[in-house]
Amino acid sequence: MTDTASTLPPPLEANRWRRLAWLLLPLALLLAALAWIAATDPLRSFNNGAPPVEALTYERTILDSSGIKVLVRAGGSEPMSIAQVQVDDAYWTFTQDPPGELARGATAWISLPYPWVLGEAHRVNVLTNTGTAFEHEIPVAVPTPQPNASALTAQALIGAIVGILPVAIGLMFYPALRGVGQSGLNFLLALTIGLLAFLLIDMSAEALELAAESAALFQGPAMVVLAALASFMILMAIGRWRGTPAGLALSFYIALGIGLHNFGEGLAIGAAFAAGSAGLGTFLVLGFAIHNITEGIGIAAPILKERPKLWSFVVLTLVAGAPAVVGMWIGSLAVAPQWSALALAIGAGAILQVIVEVGAYLLRSNKGKGSALLSPSALGGLLAGVAFMYATAAVIKI
Repeated sequence: MTDTASTLPPPLEANRWRRLAWLLLPLALLLAALAWIAATDPLRSFNNGAPPVEALTYERTILDSSGIKVLVRAGGSEPMSIAQVQVDDAYWTFTQDPPGELARGATAWISLPYPWVLGEAHRVNVLTNTGTAFEHEIPVAVPTPQPNASALTAQALIGAIVGILPVAIGLMFYPALRGVGQSGLNFLLALTIGLLAFLLIDMSAEALELAAESAALFQGPAMVVLAALASFMILMAIGRWRGTPAGLALSFYIALGIGLHNFGEGLAIGAAFAAGSAGLGTFLVLGFAIHNITEGIGIAAPILKERPKLWSFVVLTLVAGAPAVVGMWIGSLAVAPQWSALALAIGAGAILQVIVEVGAYLLRSNKGKGSALLSPSALGGLLAGVAFMYATAAVIKI
């Protein structure tokens, strides 16, 4: 077998090695500079004796019969040590797992055998060896739900009422909607864009709010924006891989985007129950169920001119509604805010992709006439979608 490199013309081979050398040279200089900084510490002359910058973020709280457990993440410039822990202004014995110093980005469980009181508020205060204090409030003390069969079944039922049932009810309007003309179709497609636009704004705001609660090293706002853009571009590439999506394929993408949003709603309801807001959780269940009725109508809009099989409606219902069940399970177990923010950001990117595709489908169904976007039926549908979502969201916002 002939060696490929030996068959290259001498000038071409020389150019290849020259390009490789110019690639490796700046990398070698960078490594040398980093090694020099690490070995000589040239910034030590600026040290005026001030303690290092410390940061500590609370990510999870568990209340059970043994007391209080909190998961903390260090974010300081240097390793930090937890010296003391206060609960309700009283110093308390604690154990740390793993023990020792916490490096930047490291996590540890702090266990406190504290006799917390059901329904009352408690305040945990972690003090480092430099005297810096980091406070965390438990607004309502209730036992943290444990993942057992009965709890997961009950949460699945609630998730189905929030996600699956409203979508199924919306899709049941499909036979009645099949007789609408072009103006009616324009109204329904614009209605879909309107409700998705509201969901996009709502999910983005929630993602940024959760990102603000996460440790600084996760760079919350940047993480949310980049994850949403990546989700949008990946789904656009997948959606256009075999041409522009239409009909059942477009309905599937709408269901996927709505499903990711319902996952976020499940997180909110699960977190409400985990925080002890049982009444608020019931209120959220009813509100979200009403809020999601139009989602099924939006999913049905692109297939009004087709006759899909019955199993297609079952799949669309599960894709759009079942993530609410998964979100409820995860939310009740108090997942860290950065991961919830990441999930919502991915969902926001998916919804943006669906908005683009539904808008393109609306134009195609009107033979590319841009004036269709400004027709009374389209504008009416857009405003109706936004108004309905805004009015029903007012019921569930506290």
